[in-house]
Amino acid sequence: MGVLVLLELGALLGGFLNVVEALLIAVTGLAEVTVGLVSSSLAAGILGFQQSAASTLSGLRADTEGIPTLLSRDVIPNQGYQPGGTGAWEGPFLGLEPAYAWALRLVLVLAYALVLSYWLFRGWLVFREHYRQMEWSPTDDVVDKLRTHRWGQFGIVILVLFLTMGLFGPAMGPTTVEQNILSPYTEDSRIEYYNAESGSVETVFAGEANFNAKSIGSQDSNVGPMTYDDYGRFHPFGTLTNGRDLFTFMMGGARISLIVTGIAIGLGTLLAGGLAMVSAFYRGSIDLGVLTLADGIVSVPRLLLLIMVSAVFANTWLGNILDGGFLLAVVFGLTIWPFLWRAVRGPALQVAQEAWVDAAKSFGQQPSIIMRKHMFPYIMGYLLIYASMSAGGIIISLSALSFLGNGLGISPPTPAWGRAVSLGQGLVSGPSWHISFIPGAMIVLLVTGMNAFGDGIRDAIDPESDTGEGGETTAAGGGG
Repeated sequence: MGVLVLLELGALLGGFLNVVEALLIAVTGLAEVTVGLVSSSLAAGILGFQQSAASTLSGLRADTEGIPTLLSRDVIPNQGYQPGGTGAWEGPFLGLEPAYAWALRLVLVLAYALVLSYWLFRGWLVFREHYRQMEWSPTDDVVDKLRTHRWGQFGIVILVLFLTMGLFGPAMGPTTVEQNILSPYTEDSRIEYYNAESGSVETVFAGEANFNAKSIGSQDSNVGPMTYDDYGRFHPFGTLTNGRDLFTFMMGGARISLIVTGIAIGLGTLLAGGLAMVSAFYRGSIDLGVLTLADGIVSVPRLLLLIMVSAVFANTWLGNILDGGFLLAVVFGLTIWPFLWRAVRGPALQVAQEAWVDAAKSFGQQPSIIMRKHMFPYIMGYLLIYASMSAGGIIISLSALSFLGNGLGISPPTPAWGRAVSLGQGLVSGPSWHISFIPGAMIVLLVTGMNAFGDGIRDAIDPESDTGEGGETTAAGGGG
């Protein structure tokens, strides 16, 4: 495990700090908005802390990018040129053609991610068998059934692949988001290429190269999938209408989409799980109050609320966090928890009436401990099912907002899948079909994978599907 971590220490630390920064912004942003209703000075203090801490984390993340990793583009570069226009390439790894150098790095990154995932799973099995104090937990049955559930395993593989895109996207793409999209006219964005007219090797800004590599629907102005442009740059998915590399655009979009979806699902799951256990434990007027609140939130059209919030906070600091993604994540989280709460309320009520919960009450355990230790493990499976399926809906809604544009969704130039679909919607029937089709196919694949994962967990916690000795125990626990 130490070797696996050291191979990609910089990328792993960068991804971890990226998540920590997003969580910090999410928590302090909610605190600032809430406290601002009572004290503007205290809210300003929270905002100052957020800006200072976010700046520190951004600096640390920039430092981690300088840590050499085995599978980075510095070790396996794929950008280069052919002196004289023919012969061996100069610049790419071992003089390989840029397409082969990129493919080699991509395969190694994917292999690393799969090996790391498998190693973590095997480590958990060893921990469960030899080091864990408890002999059995509801999660054990779920994992054991998923090991033979092919549809659920398909969903897990898809999720691992897209998480790999979000974490190792800079290494997987033929170029970087910073060089090709965000800052294409800086000194770091210069590329070398062979100019056939002058017969010499020259340099050009990535932005200028993009301008001459547009895919706008004609045979003369199109860089399709698995082709090169006039500057020796390989484009696995082709280019966009503005000449930017589509594969790099998709990798950047995967990161922001997964961060926004993760924050939204985390917030919604936290609210739904907590309120489900509280309403099931106390019942009565508390349960009725939560039900009334949930019905009120469900009655508000989510898309209309998203459009309204995006328009109101478009030019504020809150609307600029994560390029507008944080605000969308909060709205998604606050509007999705009623659906999750309804899904887990029944199992929570069932578990709250079990004998071990009554025994814990009679021994004087605090309600918070009873909920955390004796109730949460038995509703966690249901939360995972509906959270994974709801995540697919968030991905589609986020893409739809970016598709509509006009200040909605993720703010440009930050990559967003829906914006790519919008850019190519009028070119589907021509040579530039790839602009809309590939992002749309990836959205469908991710949503299908999330639904498959949810289906796998649903089948795994179904007592009727358990034919082993633990079936009666699982049924008594209400699933987990």
